[in-house]
Order: sequence, then structure tokens, then C-alpha cells
Amino acid sequence: MELSDILTKDSIIPCAKVTSKRQLLQLLAERAADVAKIDSQSAFETLMSREQLGSTGLGNGIAIPHGKIKGLGHVVAIFARLDQPIEFDAVDDQPVDIAFMLLAPEGSGADHLKALSRVARCLRAEHMVDELRATRDKERLLEVLSTPAEHIAAA
Repeated sequence: MELSDILTKDSIIPCAKVTSKRQLLQLLAERAADVAKIDSQSAFETLMSREQLGSTGLGNGIAIPHGKIKGLGHVVAIFARLDQPIEFDAVDDQPVDIAFMLLAPEGSGADHLKALSRVARCLRAEHMVDELRATRDKERLLEVLSTPAEHIAAA
């Protein structure tokens, strides 16, 4: 699975103006509702429930909030680059400025895990994260995120 399979220009938020984790999750849920025609409150509650199990803040200013929603037809991805870092209870206690949300249908074990793995691999590459932080242009963000997996490892 490539990120270009699940990301569109509409699923990129280049300058998110949020001041808290809750606001960020609400913004991501609202965008997911627009993109995937799902209920934003259900998406928000799914993300909040997952965060209560443990923070999805991975460290290095990156979070991958995710969850599964009943009735969703396919994996939905939303990327947000925050204007200002926010407290997210990340594993390294550093604030988050990059969030990549994934929502998957209930019972989609393999697709959900493939998408999570692909996002994590992309966001582990320092050069990719540097490029994401260096631009606020929606098209450029999508281009960077759509880099094929084999090119990320080679760079």
C-alpha cells in the first residue's frame, strides 16, 4: 500500500491552527467526515477512545492518531502540519507539529496495519519529515507524502 492510495489533496491540512490535542483530533475528524462522508462525531469519539488507551504521539513531534469505525468502506487518511506545536503526551514528552490520522473499517486488520506501517515508515525518514516541516504548500505536502516506499528507503 502506498500513501497515494489513501491520500488526496483534500485530505491535507497544511497550516492547522489548533492549540490542544482535543482541537487537533476534532479538526482531523471533521476533515475525515468531509472526505469520507462519515459522521464527524463518531470519528472524533473513535480517536479520543484510542488516545485514552495510550498516546499515539510517537516522538520527534509526530503523532499518528488512528482507529476503526463501523460502516467505513475503506482506509481514510488525513495529514495535518500544525502552525505551532502542541502538547500531545508523546512518548518523548515533546510537542507535536505533524499528525497523520488513519481511520479504517471495523474488521480491516490487514489494511489498517499496512497503512499504519506505511505511515510510520514514511515518518521515520528524517529527510521526509524535514521536507514536510519546510513547506505549507498543500501540493508539495501531498507530493512528499506520495513518495513511493522504495524511494524513501533509498534516499
